[in-house]
Amino acid sequence: MATATKPQSPYVSSFGLQVLAGMAIGLLLGLLARSMGPAGGDPNALAQTLDLIGSLFVQLLKALVPPLIFAAIVTSIVNLRDLTNAARLVGQTLLWFAITALIAVSIGIALGLLIQPGVAAGVAHSEAAVPKTMGSWLDFIKGLVPANALGIYASNKTGDDGAVTTSIGFNVLQIIVLSIAVGAAALKAGEAAEPFIGFVRGLLMIMRRLLWWVIRLTPIGSAGLIGAAVVKYGWDALAGLSAFALSVYIGLGLVLLVVYPLLLLANGISPRRYFAGAWPAIQLGFVSRSSVGTLPVTERSAELLGVPKSYASFAVPLASTTKMDGCAAIYPAISAIFVAQFYAIPLGVTDYGLIVLASVLGSAATAGLTGATVMLTLTLSTLGLPLEGAGLLLAIDPILDMGRTAVNVAGQILVPMIVARREGILEEPAAEGVLVAEA
Repeated sequence: MATATKPQSPYVSSFGLQVLAGMAIGLLLGLLARSMGPAGGDPNALAQTLDLIGSLFVQLLKALVPPLIFAAIVTSIVNLRDLTNAARLVGQTLLWFAITALIAVSIGIALGLLIQPGVAAGVAHSEAAVPKTMGSWLDFIKGLVPANALGIYASNKTGDDGAVTTSIGFNVLQIIVLSIAVGAAALKAGEAAEPFIGFVRGLLMIMRRLLWWVIRLTPIGSAGLIGAAVVKYGWDALAGLSAFALSVYIGLGLVLLVVYPLLLLANGISPRRYFAGAWPAIQLGFVSRSSVGTLPVTERSAELLGVPKSYASFAVPLASTTKMDGCAAIYPAISAIFVAQFYAIPLGVTDYGLIVLASVLGSAATAGLTGATVMLTLTLSTLGLPLEGAGLLLAIDPILDMGRTAVNVAGQILVPMIVARREGILEEPAAEGVLVAEA
């Protein structure tokens, strides 16, 4: 009798090698394009191609974000009715979000004071500029109230030639709030809401399928993103802010490789088991720079690591939009200290307390998309620090954002595992070290 063979996962060795190969090729092509120089004052053809490939990949991910978040959160809230201890699980999840964020921001503050990246910065004050995207607590609170049923908005941008272009965007915070409200209303409506719930679950399956197709393009997209970053920033920007970049990556490494394993061991979970199952999602988060874009892989990893599907379908989508140890804890803490040191502005105990408060409470401001400018400017404005410092750090943001998102995704799997273990519902992993892709 022939034995059934387990389908090869695209996230085991073959896909991982494809992504690494894509990053290596992008790096080489980026260096080549940079050496070719501009063509008649404009970027050369190779540079434009790399930028187009990377932009289209991110654009595809972003296009799927609104319906994916809506369907995922509504479904996750509805699934809570299948859990006998739903209220306790929600409370424990939010508590561990705060605990891990507190640890991460403390590490960020300690590294900022120890390494003093702002003192060692090799850049001039004249290179600093106020970023175009900023965040404040007022904007954060206003952003919680949906402006329309879809959270969509239009913005106008005037180019150097005076031409005005209109672009359509979406406010992820508003989509989250709207989704939570719709999910809660569906629960209260009872049997009458079953057709709607069925529709949303079907929508979620469709969006996940579409996202899986986009994820298969990751090797190509990573080549474009890495290459475009090399063309745009080169090594000069990184060299001038090397102490800052080193501080951020040391902090990310400490959280991922020291804090997380210790928390796992303290809760009776094998770090080897965790990393074997979580690595595909961590790797994809590193390349895509999007926690939301990585959501299907993150949730699947959590389930295969033993987190019950009914709980994972709630905790992981919520975490993908609000659980940001990299973007909302380590990075803004070190960045705020960098800006203060760069401008020779002393910080007191109260200021460090405000950094902690902003990091623990303001994680949702990052909203699971690429970049952490909103969270950074939110922290700087809270402390009254010059916002020009944020514009200075944007020069190397893509390089840092890859590591930040990888840590974000790692934490989004860690917390559901810990909570499930503490509540006695963590199951044996479905297949240790192997992530079976959806058919």
